[in-house]
Amino acid sequence: MASLLALPEGGEWIVLLVIVVLIFGANKLPDLTRGVAKAVVELRKISDKPDPEEKPQTTEEQKPQL
Repeated sequence: MASLLALPEGGEWIVLLVIVVLIFGANKLPDLTRGVAKAVVELRKISDKPDPEEKPQTTEEQKPQL
């Protein structure tokens, strides 16, 4: 029964991608991916893990005083 719960492999991903395009339409996919990306960024902010692509923000307190 565990084999029924396995992740898709190889050509199965292509079939799934075609089904998603047919359901949502090619015009809505960029909006959908932007929404998912924003959700991932928000989750990273909430979990207090630094985003590797985000540059650290410097504030007055972090600047070295000469």
